[in-house]
Amino acid sequence: MNVAAILAGGSGVRMGGEIPKQFIEIRGKTIIEYTIDKFENHPEIDSIYLVCIESHIEKLREIVEKAGYKKVRKIMAGGRNRRESSCIAVNAVLEDYGPDDIILIQDGVRPNISAEIISENIRETSNNGACNTVVPAQDTIIVSEDGKTISDYPDRSKMFLGQTPQSFKLGIIKEAHDKFEMPEVTDDCALVGRIGRPVSLVMGDKKNIKITTPEDLGYVY
Repeated sequence: MNVAAILAGGSGVRMGGEIPKQFIEIRGKTIIEYTIDKFENHPEIDSIYLVCIESHIEKLREIVEKAGYKKVRKIMAGGRNRRESSCIAVNAVLEDYGPDDIILIQDGVRPNISAEIISENIRETSNNGACNTVVPAQDTIIVSEDGKTISDYPDRSKMFLGQTPQSFKLGIIKEAHDKFEMPEVTDDCALVGRIGRPVSLVMGDKKNIKITTPEDLGYVY
């Protein structure tokens, strides 16, 4: 079984407005709806779990009911940061599914995820246990140790930019969360790497952007 856990707990400070960015409307639909739609309409996704700030649960529930989503199984409060919210989602999904089932962890404000990327995440995770969606770095990467001068130029051909979903067999990501409780490890794939599990790469798409600033709103489709 394949489950999407959509993390929609951001406050949207960098957007500069009063409305959290996941609830901004574009062409009559909120950003979180665009994201949910991609998983709701994907034939390989069996259910969807939504994680948000506790004060947003009722708002999110209203959106789900109005849109008539059939696959949304639970809406729950997240934690103090992305790491805690991810762990809450994993534990909630494990109440209903087994360790060999697959969880795709998706940013709620990354609404342009394609069906092809979702399918490839499922295939790669089924074969290898864990994967991260990435795109190759196109610009020159510069390292600065002091923030003032250049320290190094890494080989760009080895550099990638992370997107979501990050996908795992449930037993693997559960083990990683349980073994490493350090709050500074915020990335799920980094956690899995720390327990010695390889994480495969799935090619993403430049269109699979995370909505962060007002300029990004024009790219939602």
